[in-house]
Amino acid sequence: MQPREIKRAGSTTRFRITSVTEGKSRVREDLVATEEPLEIRVNGQSIAVTMRTPGHDFELAAGFLFTEAALTTREQIAQIRYCADPQNYNVVTVDLRPGVKFDADRLTRHVFTSSSCGICGKASLDQVRATCPVALAPPPELPDDFFGKLPAIVRSEQSLFEKTGGLHAAALFDTTGKLLLLREDVGRHNAMDKLIGALLLKGELPASERIVMVSGRASFELVQKALLAGIPVMAAVGAPSSLAVDLAREFGMKLVGFLREGRFNIYAD
Repeated sequence: MQPREIKRAGSTTRFRITSVTEGKSRVREDLVATEEPLEIRVNGQSIAVTMRTPGHDFELAAGFLFTEAALTTREQIAQIRYCADPQNYNVVTVDLRPGVKFDADRLTRHVFTSSSCGICGKASLDQVRATCPVALAPPPELPDDFFGKLPAIVRSEQSLFEKTGGLHAAALFDTTGKLLLLREDVGRHNAMDKLIGALLLKGELPASERIVMVSGRASFELVQKALLAGIPVMAAVGAPSSLAVDLAREFGMKLVGFLREGRFNIYAD
């Protein structure tokens, strides 16, 4: 029997739907954000399955391993590839260079994670203290009007969100407010992992002169990921959690929440 060909999924999926407006219905086509499983393997060993939007899968795998403190540098990675026997774009293997030690027990989320799931409360502040950098670079001096312009910039560049309305974003800025990198995904943690994975693979970590903005709330897990990447400033459209504020204050991160054009709250500085 010939193996079944598995085609690469797109970031959006088209459905025929019934749209109801003021009591009147009509059938039309709609684009929905694609959500499919991605199995991440290290040297052939399956270590996690996450639900994600296809696209930038290699960055997602690299970022996941980095933010779980399983890898620390891009030099540890020999190659990242899709499974080729049979061809499967929902399985990514990270091959490590000879001599690189890999301890799967360091991972805080095992086997399966949903697209919205981070470390699910399994990691305590003590564990974060053990994996985050000892010293975070001081946050750069930013003018009062710096943050207010970020949401409009991010929204204008969220091409997938514009089509589907169903994706989170993580965006990286420099100290002048220039957008450097943006990643989208159905999972906010995946979007951040894709962003950090891209920086890792380009050799741009720690990102000590950068600002990250997330489209949702500022959770403990997202602050943790930014800290591991050496990012000293995080801004979020939504609210932070209490643990996110505690973590940001402990490590000297500037944390902004409820960011709207013209207003925001500073929770840690």
